[in-house]
Amino acid sequence: MSGHSKWATTKHKKAVIDSRRAKNFAKLIKAIEIAARNGGPDIDGNPTLFDAIAKAKKNSMPADNIDRAVKRGGGLESGGADWQTIMYEGYAPGGVALMIECLTDSRNRAASEVRVAVTRNGGSMADPGSVSYMFNRKGVVLVNKVAGVTEDRILEVVLDAGCEEVNDLGDSFEIVSEPSDLVAVRTALQGAGIDYESADTSFLPSLSVPLDAETATKVFNLIDAIEELDDVQNVYGNFDVSDEVMASLGD
Repeated sequence: MSGHSKWATTKHKKAVIDSRRAKNFAKLIKAIEIAARNGGPDIDGNPTLFDAIAKAKKNSMPADNIDRAVKRGGGLESGGADWQTIMYEGYAPGGVALMIECLTDSRNRAASEVRVAVTRNGGSMADPGSVSYMFNRKGVVLVNKVAGVTEDRILEVVLDAGCEEVNDLGDSFEIVSEPSDLVAVRTALQGAGIDYESADTSFLPSLSVPLDAETATKVFNLIDAIEELDDVQNVYGNFDVSDEVMASLGD
């Protein structure tokens, strides 16, 4: 089981009622804008935009906000920012490798704020390439466990669509594929009437570092501080936290 995936899934489920809901909305809007800018505002011809909008809807974002973000990104309405994707690399306590994905309109601001958040919370920055080799970019679809949705059923549906593995995360299943097969996997689930929680490209570690409760707390606190930054979209880490340690940490 991927401790990072389970931790990220738990955080995702809390997002709707989390006090940082507005910040979460801002990140989702950025993702919609850049998807519309890169692939056009037509949702039928832009699967990345389709997934970004679906994620926003899952997080209860108002339809008007979504529509305006699509128009801004697609150049149909003024006000869209020139978002740039930047990836920073670093280390958290316990030797955990981190990849920090930003969408920003100011590279200098993003670099400064990320560096401060990392170093003030027990981490350190790393040179480009010194961490990224430990991660692989994958397509990841999360499916909640509901009646009739089993691991065998999911495998039956997505195996021919490019699924590489299905992981049991406790309350949900994680379906991993090559990024190029993400749309095919998501489409196969839809065709089978299986609802999915999210479909994204993600960075998954090739080797994970097991954490005890004390180190896990430090790592989570560091990642929380990084995710508070407006320019940060996603944080990926190569840590693994057992069910027992997760339970000992509480909510």
